[in-house]
Amino acid sequence: MEGSGKLYYGIKEVAEKFGINASKLRYYEKEFPTLQPKKNRSGDRVYTQADIDHLTEILDLIDRQKYTLPGAREFLKAQHERRQENARYISKLKKIKSFLIQLRDGLDKPQEQVEHTEE
Repeated sequence: MEGSGKLYYGIKEVAEKFGINASKLRYYEKEFPTLQPKKNRSGDRVYTQADIDHLTEILDLIDRQKYTLPGAREFLKAQHERRQENARYISKLKKIKSFLIQLRDGLDKPQEQVEHTEE
């Protein structure tokens, strides 16, 4: 499905891709609040590539890594919290970097002025 150029996929397409039935997909939507495909005007579920990637992660935890549903939910919740925390750290580091660049640039200017006056 990745690279097919489509933006949205129907529930049947997604179910076929994973070899499961549509009712299991609907069940996972109830069990995993982070999996919420949009619905079109007629009320049919439409999955984006991001939804499919997230579903891949869920199915990997349950089928391959043998997590229970509550265990997989908790793992995904903790992973989401870690990502948010990392994003906060990155934001703070970018601010510090910007400040240090301004500080460095401010230090360079007086030195350039001193060199010009000595000549």
